[in-house]
Amino acid sequence: MIDRRGFIGASVAGGLGAVAAASGCAPEGGSDGPGAGDTGGATAVPPFELDEVTVDELQASMASGERTARSIAELYLERIEALDGQGPELRSIIETNPDALAIADELDAERAAGNVRGPLHGIPVALKDNIDTHDRMTTTAGSLALEGSIPPQDSFVAARLREAGTVILAKANLSEWAYFRGVRATSGWSARGGQCRNPYALDRNPCGSSSGSGVAASANLCALTVGTETGGSIMCPSSSNGIVGIKPTVGLWSRAGVIPISHSQDTAGPMCRTVRDAAILLGACIGVDPRDAATTASEGRRHADYTQFLDAAGLQGARIGVVRSFPGFDPRVLALFDEAIEAMRAEGAVIIDPANMDAAAWNDPLSLVLLEYEFKADLNAYLAGLGPDAPVKSLAEVIEFNERNADREMPHFGQERLIASQARGPLTDPEYLNAVATIQRANREDGIDRLARENDLDAIVAPTRDLPWPTDHIKGDRLDGGSSAAPAAIAGYPDITVPMGFVRGLPAGVSFFGPAWTEPTLLRIAYAYEQATQQRRAPTFAATLG
Repeated sequence: MIDRRGFIGASVAGGLGAVAAASGCAPEGGSDGPGAGDTGGATAVPPFELDEVTVDELQASMASGERTARSIAELYLERIEALDGQGPELRSIIETNPDALAIADELDAERAAGNVRGPLHGIPVALKDNIDTHDRMTTTAGSLALEGSIPPQDSFVAARLREAGTVILAKANLSEWAYFRGVRATSGWSARGGQCRNPYALDRNPCGSSSGSGVAASANLCALTVGTETGGSIMCPSSSNGIVGIKPTVGLWSRAGVIPISHSQDTAGPMCRTVRDAAILLGACIGVDPRDAATTASEGRRHADYTQFLDAAGLQGARIGVVRSFPGFDPRVLALFDEAIEAMRAEGAVIIDPANMDAAAWNDPLSLVLLEYEFKADLNAYLAGLGPDAPVKSLAEVIEFNERNADREMPHFGQERLIASQARGPLTDPEYLNAVATIQRANREDGIDRLARENDLDAIVAPTRDLPWPTDHIKGDRLDGGSSAAPAAIAGYPDITVPMGFVRGLPAGVSFFGPAWTEPTLLRIAYAYEQATQQRRAPTFAATLG
């Protein structure tokens, strides 16, 4: 296959795991706290009383009467108003829910009547703008081609969140079409939302494609956020914005009502500030969905409460395989990674180092073939499901819309990926069937499964991605940095990233991944690492970094 940078550059720096160069990102020097190397000064940001607050803390404040769901939602809406379109202008939110406060009032009334639905009752959540909500918000994947589109029903994820008692507060910005549009693209940019900005350094990229979800969670614009991933779109922005991200096993959360790239790899997942919050959110959205056949495989493997697996001593005796075969990481990120491994060892983990994977598995050019075939088929099916009044009804019409509106839709980069996908044939083509079988076998049976089995591993660990790069609308994303997202993404297996420290003020994460349906084990290990190291730090909103 093409090398990793070519694979991502040609297909998905965000929707397939955006990576960026770390070389030249910051002056030479070791790892340091979030303010180290800051030469641009912090953008004035007003104090916020919900800074770094957890779901448990919000629930306690509502139970005591100190706060209500409405007062919490109001505070987050004020925070969005202060930071997103003005101040540091994060541009992480495309639109807020005009009914959010009314929903909060209803949930407060339920609480007053003695009905608390569960741990998410009254908790605000922001959804990536490719996750359907049947309300007064639109779902557009950031594209003007779908402007005004209100799906005929909630996505399964949105429906489950409503049942759990959340307040769906907003839609988050993203890399347009989940980054599957142009070859020389910029992560975090959409025609509807503009350029999303990294809250640790505003001139740095937030990565994608779940850019807005990552930034909104990190900057405390919402209690919880949901992103989607095809090949790094949760992992990369979580690492780049200093938060926890979970990419579940494909089929644990339904994909129904999520604007697709690939039914083989797509999944939504939690993006939060703590592992516990992410675990709470993970359990809320499980279930078999008649609209997504993949969810039937979760029978007997899913859990309504993933917090039961969180154990601060969870690294004791855990067998951790260290993958050293992902190229392109800044030496300072690798130094942080070595520190992370030593922290795991100190907590009682058994470290198998190295436990390498064959780079050919995720560097096969057939990965892009699969995506191009499935994007065309899956997007056409999604658009057909919007009904006769849909603004566009096929991939071909999206391409035509972009050409007619090139000044607004393509001021920075084109739509080569859309055009290449449109040229593909049906999913019965031998080329497609061979691509699916080849890359899934390489990353499943011959990849993650074999590595875990031969080394008797509980988890596989690697740096999540390289450092955030300067946003550049002329050259596009820098694609020569390291990423470890591809194997789990291609396999459809679970992956969890947790903050592991900072390099000159820029965050970096460490990833824990493994075979299908191993979320309980990965959560136990990731939580223990988080509790032992406590590397999460709130962003400083620096204008730039030296």
